[in-house]
Amino acid sequence: MAKSQIYTKTGDKGKTSLIGGTRVDKHHYRLEAYGTVDELNAYIGMIRSWPNEEAVNQTILHIQNQLFMIGAYLATDDNISDLRTKLNQDESEIELLETEMDKMEESLPPLKNFILPGGHPAASYAHIARTVCRRAERRVNEMAKKTEVANWVIRYLNRLSDYFFVLARYLSNFYDNSEITWSPKL
Repeated sequence: MAKSQIYTKTGDKGKTSLIGGTRVDKHHYRLEAYGTVDELNAYIGMIRSWPNEEAVNQTILHIQNQLFMIGAYLATDDNISDLRTKLNQDESEIELLETEMDKMEESLPPLKNFILPGGHPAASYAHIARTVCRRAERRVNEMAKKTEVANWVIRYLNRLSDYFFVLARYLSNFYDNSEITWSPKL
């Protein structure tokens, strides 16, 4: 079996290929969108590297797989490839996030103040994931101004950032770290 080569040298001049073969600049809006989703997925991997509850890590792994699918969706030039039509997601993925948030919130005290990101490293990475997810959502919304993007992608990313906020609170509680509330000096 031949070893696959990770470097192709085809991007050395600042261009890359979308799924379907279209060549675009590496700062193209599609790359900004799916690159940010990829960055989000890397931070999520850091959350999963901690000894969280197995159910939490399984949900996170499921989310990572969904994000890979979304990245492929965003990277596909639909004028050349029909892959985007095969990567449809249904409402159940958004419902899964909502169900998981509801389960986690059952064990959390009511939120009465803004909280500062921090605490246990797993909770901190969940806060980072939340903010990168918001940036991914902004990049995808920007992409949607220039080309068609299915509404489920935007809705999923919106709900996912909420999930990571709740997960950060849940992990703070799981690792017995107190949340630090924001106290403005007025």
